[in-house]
Amino acid sequence: MATLAPDPTKDPTPNPTDSMDSTDPKTAPTETTTDPTTAPPDAAPRTPAHAWERPALAALLLTTALLYLWGLGQSEFANAYYSAAVQAGTQSWQALFFGSLDAGNVITVDKPPASLWVMGISGRLFGFSSWSMLVPQALMGVGSVALLYATVRRWSGPAAALFAGTVFALTPVAVLIFRFNNPDALLTLLVVTGAYCMVRACETASTRWLALAGAAVGAAFLAKMMQSFLVLPAFTLMYLLAAPTPLRRRIWQLLVAGGALAGTIGSWLAVVSLWPVSARPYIGGSATNSALELALGRNGFGRVFGSGDSAPAGGNSPSSVGGNNDEAGGIGRLFEAGVGEQGAWLLPAALIALVIGLWLTARAPRTDRVRASLVLWGGSLLLTGTVFTAMSGRFHGYYTVAMAPAIAALLAVTGRELWTRRHSLVARGALAVLSLSAGAWGYVLLDRAPSWHPEVRYAVVAGTVIAVALLLLGHRIARIGTSAVVAAMVAALIGSTGFAVATAGVAHGGNDATAGPVVPGGRPLGGNPLEQPSSVSPELITALRATTTRWAAAADGAQAAAPLTLASGRPVIGIGGYSGGDPAPTLAQFQQYVADGQVGYFIVGSRGGGQNSGGQDSGAPNSGAPNGDGQNGDGQNGDGQKAGGQDGNGGPGAQISTWVAANFTATTIGGMTAYDLTGG
Repeated sequence: MATLAPDPTKDPTPNPTDSMDSTDPKTAPTETTTDPTTAPPDAAPRTPAHAWERPALAALLLTTALLYLWGLGQSEFANAYYSAAVQAGTQSWQALFFGSLDAGNVITVDKPPASLWVMGISGRLFGFSSWSMLVPQALMGVGSVALLYATVRRWSGPAAALFAGTVFALTPVAVLIFRFNNPDALLTLLVVTGAYCMVRACETASTRWLALAGAAVGAAFLAKMMQSFLVLPAFTLMYLLAAPTPLRRRIWQLLVAGGALAGTIGSWLAVVSLWPVSARPYIGGSATNSALELALGRNGFGRVFGSGDSAPAGGNSPSSVGGNNDEAGGIGRLFEAGVGEQGAWLLPAALIALVIGLWLTARAPRTDRVRASLVLWGGSLLLTGTVFTAMSGRFHGYYTVAMAPAIAALLAVTGRELWTRRHSLVARGALAVLSLSAGAWGYVLLDRAPSWHPEVRYAVVAGTVIAVALLLLGHRIARIGTSAVVAAMVAALIGSTGFAVATAGVAHGGNDATAGPVVPGGRPLGGNPLEQPSSVSPELITALRATTTRWAAAADGAQAAAPLTLASGRPVIGIGGYSGGDPAPTLAQFQQYVADGQVGYFIVGSRGGGQNSGGQDSGAPNSGAPNGDGQNGDGQNGDGQKAGGQDGNGGPGAQISTWVAANFTATTIGGMTAYDLTGG
């Protein structure tokens, strides 16, 4: 370790780039039995701001905002499944609270509603539209970058923080998610918020900041359930290891944080559980109409072990495009085609940086902040990556956005430590290894899209070679070190930056959107569009808008219903929820709705461009596939679709469509088969 210690005698003139240095970890507060929560807010030493810092941070945030907001409306309503729920939330406060798919509150989405709350409130304030829904997502991205900057800066200085924020902002999957309406945007923001609170808590052993960290993770649970828990072991280990207070107090404080987490989660779960079942929507995706069962089952252990997350009711297995598969993973899942291009650009370099950083701090004091940072970010990355690698439940490539903050922070923290030791050949060699790993892997990922700007691949190679050479020879040429680091950063980021910009220029839709450019003549990396409201015929829109019933229509499957309700602005029942297999509504409930005159039409079929109305399978048969009883409709549908819809397994869609076909007369509206259920 001595060979890597900085030697000031070799560079007596301070280098401006050394302003990245934060408080020396050796100056971290020693253990104390006093109550640090009573200390003033500035009790922990902080790095003074430099003249360049605020302009640089402003430039980073403005560039991020431009990247995430420019042309945001091109994706229309993005994932129509969530968009329909957002629209419902602008029409019904109950639908907003529960995350219902329709304003009539038949069934909810298969996730908790926190992200829908944000988009729904925006829609209520500014009117429901693609922009009012997606702008909050983009602003969450800007906020996540700012919080990551603030977190890294406290212990590693502004230059390292600026690098971390840049890497995170330019990760292609981050560009995708923060321009999309999936709950991963809010999940990422809240997890980074939790990390910031943990850093603040660890500085002075603050119970208040620790409780805020627990509340942030609890709020993240309300965005995407148990995925938020993947950071908890790292958060806990960092505090147990590095907080400047006795062990007994550390344990007690962590219990308080656990109480804050449980309280945040439990408040919503308790309301849902205590609300009369007959007066609230069915909890979509659950087997027992229970939010807790959904969290532990389909969205918990079912994701890891593959239970409780079946394919659509039509029985088709999901497409592997974009990393959407139900098969057991493997050690290479995060690097494979369709996944690696989204979030793994600097993953190999980050893993190497973690090992190097832990080696550098092996003999550091217990409260060493550099090692604490490595435990915080490295532990989060390792556990999240391990679960993603091992899970045999449904996996989408965009899940990797959860790893992006940790990847960026690890490279920044270790890079800063190596930079302070740059007069050592070993330190410069370690920086060269990081640069080489980033450049080599970037070339591999770019080579998967050979027709997309091949000059970028060669620029990565050239930049990497220059950076490695300068790093290894830097001690012989005055002030060459800064040039070497700049070259290494450019070479490492040019590939992901290109894909990030390309991602912002592509319209995305459906439930398996992917980051990256659309490659001519190759695999469309840029997404898997789902049917949008613009594809619904004007005649059908007019008919739905003319209804005065509680629900304008019903359709087999939530994602068959979503384009209809988005196009018409009227509630449409998505029978069976996301997969089409949830028992909501049951046949008896639907018959009662019809008897009470509450449903206008039953719509058969979808025009999703070859996707089923469940929205899960690219290239799967559409919702007009024969149902289980083999009954056809009235034969009027020009494409020969059956009235039974997508559900061939006797689920609610098949039962209801069979009953409708037997008791009502079909007609054709805008090329779609429709049954008028009002007797008109």
